[in-house]
Amino acid sequence: MFDLRAIRENPEAFRKAWNRRKPGLGDAVDDIHRHDAALRTALTDKQEAEKLRNETSKLIGKAKASGDEAEFERLRKVVADAKETIEACAEQEEAARKELNELLYGLPNLPLDDVPEGEDEEANVEQHRWGDPKRLNGPKDHADLGEALGMMDFETAAKMSGARFVLLSGKLARMERALASFMLDLQTLEHGYTECSPPFLVKDQALVGTGQLPKFSEDLFKTTADHWLIPTAEVPLTNIVRETIIEASYLPRRFTAHTPCFRSEAGSAGRDTKGMIRLHQFNKVELVSVVANEEEGLAELERMTTCAEAVLKRLDLPFRRMLLCTGDMGAGARKTYDLEVWLPSQNTYREISSCSYCGDFQARRMDARYRPEAGAKPEFVHTLNGSGLAVGRTLVAVIENYQNEDGSITVPEALRPYMGGLEVIA
Repeated sequence: MFDLRAIRENPEAFRKAWNRRKPGLGDAVDDIHRHDAALRTALTDKQEAEKLRNETSKLIGKAKASGDEAEFERLRKVVADAKETIEACAEQEEAARKELNELLYGLPNLPLDDVPEGEDEEANVEQHRWGDPKRLNGPKDHADLGEALGMMDFETAAKMSGARFVLLSGKLARMERALASFMLDLQTLEHGYTECSPPFLVKDQALVGTGQLPKFSEDLFKTTADHWLIPTAEVPLTNIVRETIIEASYLPRRFTAHTPCFRSEAGSAGRDTKGMIRLHQFNKVELVSVVANEEEGLAELERMTTCAEAVLKRLDLPFRRMLLCTGDMGAGARKTYDLEVWLPSQNTYREISSCSYCGDFQARRMDARYRPEAGAKPEFVHTLNGSGLAVGRTLVAVIENYQNEDGSITVPEALRPYMGGLEVIA
């Protein structure tokens, strides 16, 4: 959501920012003004009618007591007309508010000025690289390696659930669990995140708060019990502070959780149909931060991204950091870094983490505020979220980067304590 007063006072700033997202999107400013004007007119007319009704009602008793029947009837007519006006204005108010909210809830966040302008990933800007990509002799992809080991089964998963699911077993299943435990230990013990075990089912308002609803419902799975499966732990972790006023001493807050994530992958038909890159269900270790303002938020974005990078460094997986352009960012973000890990079979880097600063965009939708000091007026918090990391894609990267010519997989040193000292999966 957005500050209506700010849009009224500086409409061109919003028009320019939304046009950077998508040419022509800034025209929404005109629609906002139109619905806002209709809402304010309805409110003013209703208030004036209520005032007239209340003042006139006081005079009716005097007219009746004086025996002035004509004046009594005239005043009764004024009150009746005022009531009709109040009801009509209330309907106009509700309609205008609904249209305004539908428009505002469907608009993306405003990109920061240093975010490069562009339509898609081609305009993203590389920030830095780490590690030397491993040049292997005829590298196999993770699916072929996993199936040959008898520990990655897409066919059996499809019998149970359809396409875009996988059944891991044996040592690969243990490695997936080891990766999640390793990530959680790193983020909690060394980086100060508080581990949480949140619900995997949430109500509409939780998804509205983080920005997935109402616009992106087709990307989600809804249950018959009127709950939604979480697309990421960002949703429950960020909603920890919804509808609260917290003290400044509580900030910053940093949460992490390992959860399954469920996504319909709408619009991705034909993309990454083979293997574990794009599944309907996958595991992820999520990072969420709650801070006081933009200055702290931008510093936290650098910190969070570094925390995610630490996982890749400990696993010795080559990666690069990308600053996303305006057209490739998520709708709720003001600035986003993607981490892309090297996959030998594809001879390229693929996304494994996305860390975003959202400003007060989510906080306004959740009514999450903090009090800068005792007695001060509450202000909206600022939120961030990121992957630390996507567990399935990290498993993919480990399998491909640590593959051996005989089809076995060397276990990274950082994972061996979590796998009982196992050095090779064969």
